[in-house]
Amino acid sequence: MTKNAKINPDLPCWAGYRGILQGLDSGIPPAAALTRLLPPDVVNCRGLPVRFVPASDPGVRDYEKHIYETGEVSTREQNWHDLFNALAWCRFPKLKAAMNARHYAELGTEKSGRRGQVRDALTLLDESGVIVSGAEPGVLRALAEKDWHYAFVIHREKWQTGIRVTVCGHAILEKFLDPYKSVTAHALLLHTPRWMPVEDLDRRLARALLAKKLLKSPASLSPLPLMGIPGWWQAGEQDEAFYGDRDVFRPDAGRRAPAPVHEVTMD
Repeated sequence: MTKNAKINPDLPCWAGYRGILQGLDSGIPPAAALTRLLPPDVVNCRGLPVRFVPASDPGVRDYEKHIYETGEVSTREQNWHDLFNALAWCRFPKLKAAMNARHYAELGTEKSGRRGQVRDALTLLDESGVIVSGAEPGVLRALAEKDWHYAFVIHREKWQTGIRVTVCGHAILEKFLDPYKSVTAHALLLHTPRWMPVEDLDRRLARALLAKKLLKSPASLSPLPLMGIPGWWQAGEQDEAFYGDRDVFRPDAGRRAPAPVHEVTMD
């Protein structure tokens, strides 16, 4: 991705990020400027203030371990990927801190330097994750079962009022610098009794993650072709031929059980 790429804030993936984007100067800000974009009093799970610092030798210390032990998020200058990681910290500070804490806790359980399934799942959500939430359990189950026609066509109107897609994966944000039809995310599916503010989702997901109730393996996440979401593909019609492309909208092959749809209460 070239440094001359530009963010198109009108794309649906940027919903919820537009206020943060307004705080960016032209180009990619340095690490110190990104720290100033964080909400007040953002800390990691050790209570240390989170701050973005220029990247040093990546081989010196484990990335997640360093964040947990110091609060410092190593950030490459003039790098889109790391910029979007910083934006995700701005929007999901508690969830990002909880993911970091779970990474750290898993370090001591790994054998022969191999990452386990928990860390694989954490990485998938962190890099290519989206949160799909709402009060439409039928649509959520259809997504888990890869019934794209039911989810995207029959219940197209539900995406305007009953289902919300929130991008938390910074690699997914990077793909939207130059979007293409087959962009696929890993979705955490949440049934909520009503529309839930992102701040509530951030807090509840962080709490559930720290309690080890989420992301036990990559199978906790469901593949989601993002351009199938009504209104997300802006390079043409989302018609029968569009959804008939099985290279993108692949049917359920029955190789594994559908990902869970988690219930989120309003306690």
